[in-house]
Amino acid sequence: MRFRHPDGSVVHVAYCTNVHPAEDVAGVLDQLRRYAGPVRERLGVPRLGLGLWLSRPVCDALTAEPGEAVRLREALAGHGLEVVTLNGFPYQGFHDYEGESDAGSAVPGSPKLRVYHPDWTTEARLGYTLALARVLAGLLPDDVRSGSISTLPLAWRTPWTPERSGTAARMLDRLAEGLAEVAATTGRTIRVGFEPEPGCVVENTTQAAHHLGGADHDYLGVCLDACHLAVQFEEPGEAVARLAEAGLPVVKLQASCALQVDHPSDAESREALAAFAEPRFIHQTREPGGAPGGGLLQADDLGEALGGELPGDAPWRVHFHVPLHATPAPPLASTQGVLDETLRTLLAGPSALTRHVEVETYTWQALPEDRRPKTDEALVEGIALELAWMRDRLIDLGLKEETP
Repeated sequence: MRFRHPDGSVVHVAYCTNVHPAEDVAGVLDQLRRYAGPVRERLGVPRLGLGLWLSRPVCDALTAEPGEAVRLREALAGHGLEVVTLNGFPYQGFHDYEGESDAGSAVPGSPKLRVYHPDWTTEARLGYTLALARVLAGLLPDDVRSGSISTLPLAWRTPWTPERSGTAARMLDRLAEGLAEVAATTGRTIRVGFEPEPGCVVENTTQAAHHLGGADHDYLGVCLDACHLAVQFEEPGEAVARLAEAGLPVVKLQASCALQVDHPSDAESREALAAFAEPRFIHQTREPGGAPGGGLLQADDLGEALGGELPGDAPWRVHFHVPLHATPAPPLASTQGVLDETLRTLLAGPSALTRHVEVETYTWQALPEDRRPKTDEALVEGIALELAWMRDRLIDLGLKEETP
């Protein structure tokens, strides 16, 4: 979907396809048929944006065989879909996990931490991201000259050394040079947004300003994830101002809501939370410290928080992307208010501070059993309801939906 901001710019809205596992081109094409096309039809819109997740094997196939890229572009058009942004955070195997024994645990070496590998100290991450940029330049609609890619915030925080930091800085210089080359050869500008996430080297906007402030801001910036912002208890207006002061553009907003519980020490709250401690994804949990200015108490996963790593004296926010439109039943809640404030901060002013919005609820199949969509049709309905919620919010902020 496209929306016209009062400043005249176009804001693109998409949903992220990392909710659908696919490790080959055929799987991606099947996603368009089974989910994305039906979501567009369910919304009743002539054109729907996708934030494609293309795993490393898919990306390699698209770059090695030009015919595959043509086939993907034709399939997108045939289903009334368009792509201006890619999710380049997961490398491959995003939905893989190894049994129930890993539920709620993110110990070093845990399968839950694989999503942060390879990191930005490696040639593999650089090569993958530049390959995505070339693919995206070929997928952009004819009337769109710029695209975006989100990526991990350098690395998981351990191990991190000055030597690794220096290596990452050199990789980012090479990334900017590669993106400049893509722009020169294709006429399309692709920007990469590093996505602050709890537990990583860059987990908040203060760290983003520190680690990325010296980067080439023509091509490199921040992907602001509203769920991560909420888990870190960052105030959206202050966070965006901090990025602006550092000269860091918000390349993309990932529209997402975290899980929140106000009284995590209550037995009822703990029982409700336990249903969200699952084996596939990491669910970092944060609790404000007791003393003023005391910072955040942290657990690397929800199971560890429930196991005693957090005292439960103050509200918890959990890195579990819950559907935007559906507030969990009490005693649980979502950080929908943080997402609302983030949207206002970025899009309610005289100019749009980002032009790419990606709805990123990838955890539909990780929800507790009684809330999980059981059929393709149920998943399509849920994604469509999220996008309708987003459409209503943007219209309330003064943007106007555009039709082809």
